[in-house]
Amino acid sequence: MSYLAVYWKRYWKLFLASVAFLSVEACCDLLQPTIVSKIIDEGVASGQIAVVLRFAFVMLGVTALGAVGAVGRNQLASRVSHRFGADLRLDIFKKINAYSFEELGRRDAAGLLTRMTNDTTQLQHFANGMMRIFAKAPILGIGAFIMVFFLNPRLLWFLLAVIPIVIVLIVTSLKVGAPFFVKLQAALDRLNAAAREYLSGVRVVKAFNTFDQEVKRFGDVNEALSGIAIRVGRVMSMFNPLITLAMNMAVVALLWLARPLMETSDVKVGQIIAFMNYMAQILQAVNMVFNVYQQFIRARASAHRVGDVLSFSPKEQAKNGAETARGTRGFKTRRRALTRDVLLATDAASAIEAAGGYNPDTITGHIEFKNVTFIYPDTKTPVLRDVSFDAHPGETVGIIGSTGAGKSSLVNLVPGFYHPQAGEVLLDGVKLEEYDLVALREKISVVAQKAQLFTGTIAENIRWGKMEADDEALVEAAKAAQAHDFIASFPDGYDTLLGQNGVNLSGGQKQRVSIARALVRQSKVLILDDCVSAVDAATEAAILQALRREAADVTCLMVTQRIASVMHLPKILVLDGGAAVGFGNHEVLMDSCEVYREIYRSQVGKGR
Repeated sequence: MSYLAVYWKRYWKLFLASVAFLSVEACCDLLQPTIVSKIIDEGVASGQIAVVLRFAFVMLGVTALGAVGAVGRNQLASRVSHRFGADLRLDIFKKINAYSFEELGRRDAAGLLTRMTNDTTQLQHFANGMMRIFAKAPILGIGAFIMVFFLNPRLLWFLLAVIPIVIVLIVTSLKVGAPFFVKLQAALDRLNAAAREYLSGVRVVKAFNTFDQEVKRFGDVNEALSGIAIRVGRVMSMFNPLITLAMNMAVVALLWLARPLMETSDVKVGQIIAFMNYMAQILQAVNMVFNVYQQFIRARASAHRVGDVLSFSPKEQAKNGAETARGTRGFKTRRRALTRDVLLATDAASAIEAAGGYNPDTITGHIEFKNVTFIYPDTKTPVLRDVSFDAHPGETVGIIGSTGAGKSSLVNLVPGFYHPQAGEVLLDGVKLEEYDLVALREKISVVAQKAQLFTGTIAENIRWGKMEADDEALVEAAKAAQAHDFIASFPDGYDTLLGQNGVNLSGGQKQRVSIARALVRQSKVLILDDCVSAVDAATEAAILQALRREAADVTCLMVTQRIASVMHLPKILVLDGGAAVGFGNHEVLMDSCEVYREIYRSQVGKGR
């Protein structure tokens, strides 16, 4: 949890200022019972109204000063905790953005979301409690002991008799309750995962009418969470009443034994009333410690989980440092300082460039695969085996093969999403690992197999490719992607608002907007990963013709299942089981590649 030291350095002054205000408030609270005892013993008992009024005005002033302390403490605590929470959430988001695809593949998306929301909120609440509650507890508890001693040392023995019992109860409760809070957070993770899976696959659930099964699955994890929460409540609910009982027994013992002391004037009525108030303050302090420790157990579990997200190995930092540093442009926050881990990642990226990183500004787009073998993390079977081919600027290389042949895996290596275990992927004769990743990806446009759009207008989604693109460039890209006509048919045109993931567009419309987003980037390398599967043949032909016209000097890798989409190309790469079994034009492959012939016959017929 050393990463939290960064935030302490950032906010320690405001934290201590909040504790100072809290100390003023607590001291004022401690003075009030003593003032009440003075009013009773020196004013009421002797009938001196002037004494009563004098101490009443003193109490009024002390109360007003305590109110000022409470207001200052609340405002500072709220400000610091909310800033801390906002900074931590942003840093987690930046760190997740810097994760490699290997790292993202190892992690559960629902777990990452929980860390960014629930776990961060737990830490934020604990920070707030530290400034508002926890720091007040020792001041009240220790201060009450001191005030009772100065009020009447004889009364201190009643406190000393009950405090060991209270300490034993507190330690026992915290020891018993700690494991339950860890289990509670894990159960919450499972609940979030189940809810996320259902929401992301709700169309499939409704289509297959499996709602009852989903209800049962969610009900099981929900019941597990509820069961753990009930057990936590059952265990922890016993200790507060026991602590209160112990404190009240001390009060009863005092009232029972106070009579002989009062008869000898060793103890006065006002002192007994003040003692009871101090007992209440000590009980309040104990409850504060008890409640804050419960928060601490939850916050500690959350802190470990957040720390797990923010931790990076040096190798990962070197590969993704530049992405961390630059990948969050557009975010505005008053706290621009990154956490220590993010700074380390940035330093790692700078080290790569200083050691000979290549500037992608001069990229022409010549792609070479040399004996590339690739295996996904945590698997043993290669998805690509000894693949070699090249693509020159201005060329479109078709990539075809059966499902699972490795087509998408191959093109994912070009933007540096993954790195091969053997062989080399070169761009203009330079290995991809030598480039600054973020700058490299600015020269590459990718249209993914699954069209991913974002909440906002159509224009905003197209501008994801190039934020500074003007309206004319947007329209030109949309026309090339055969998207302009249907966009213009909407009442709001390019200002039409899209729902989450473009839910109000058809599959083909989403694919065409995705293609427009890639074209507006005007990159040197264009990757089309089976991105026209949802459009009809005529629209696909129009898109491909526009691509040949608009991207004449661009290196294009085109993944497809349709042989008609690539058979006219001068270069076609045929994959089968991760291996390159053919490379050439249609005529060459029909003569030399049995896999290509089988695909042709299955889609077109037996002729050539």
